[in-house]
Amino acid sequence: MSETEKDPSTELEALEAKLDVLITQFNQVKNENKSLKVKQDALVKEKAKLLEKTTLAKARVEAMIARLKAMEHDS
Repeated sequence: MSETEKDPSTELEALEAKLDVLITQFNQVKNENKSLKVKQDALVKEKAKLLEKTTLAKARVEAMIARLKAMEHDS
């Protein structure tokens, strides 16, 4: 057998090894994707809470300003 010809069993073993690597990489990417989706969900919830707090704080500040202006006009 010449050097350019490869043993079919050797080729098959090489393909199996490459396939094992690809499967491992796929599983890693799949796990990372799952983790990122969980983190994204948590961040979306946190953002919603922060927006709610910001809206509430803005309303309270505007109410305080309105009361101060009313006090200013009364004096």
